[in-house]
Amino acid sequence: MILVKIGGSVFSDKAGEPENFDTETVRRIAGEIAEFYPNEEFIVVHGGGSFGHYHASEHAIRDGLPGEWESDRRKKIGFSLTHQSMLRANARFIEVFLSQNLPAFSVSTSSIFLTERGEIVYADIEVIERLLELDFIPILFGDVSVDVAQGVDILSGDQIMAYLTKMLKPKKAIFLMDVDGIYDGKPGEGTLIPELAREEVPGLLERLHCTAAGTDVTGGICNKLRKAYEMAHYSEVWFVNGKVPGRLSGAIRGDGFGTRLR
Repeated sequence: MILVKIGGSVFSDKAGEPENFDTETVRRIAGEIAEFYPNEEFIVVHGGGSFGHYHASEHAIRDGLPGEWESDRRKKIGFSLTHQSMLRANARFIEVFLSQNLPAFSVSTSSIFLTERGEIVYADIEVIERLLELDFIPILFGDVSVDVAQGVDILSGDQIMAYLTKMLKPKKAIFLMDVDGIYDGKPGEGTLIPELAREEVPGLLERLHCTAAGTDVTGGICNKLRKAYEMAHYSEVWFVNGKVPGRLSGAIRGDGFGTRLR
């Protein structure tokens, strides 16, 4: 089994018009998955891009419900708007995968995960396991979550990847980004790290000044590294450029260009 996370910056321009979608890039990624399916099982998780992030930030979903009726009402509307936006993004993915003759099936993340202050405390993943047994390709997505401590929160695609890696122990977990991998410094300034041992991650986080959340509502590269550190207990983790043809295929084969965390 292989988990693939398609980052929001790969399929969408976060700085562009709301809900823009790069159909050609997603079609090419689906085509690369098709090269290995059905000999390999796949689960796909995608981020928010220009879809959910707008409403999540606008309504400060990460802050939870404030506890005052009118403020709570506005926050709940924003919560629902964020979810509906992510459903539209997910529908675009399903359409593209189906067009490549891949039996993709949408799994609504907020319906099977519960969080507590942003951390997953419960997930009913039996439906995902059953879909895999039937040779479907489940497609999940970063989404809002019902939070048992603060009412509402955001559940990132990276958190979903970490949880599924722990529970399902896939052969590989692959993050598709808009840069070539993990750099020892800023992309374009630092040096690409082709091989990264798990025990080296804490030191790298310090060098990258990952002492707080990243620049988007789900934590950016710092959160990816933290989650990858957890995931490397159970699986080989790759970071590759999803914008470049063949990089996903190379990671699936194991001879790709990017960063491999072991």
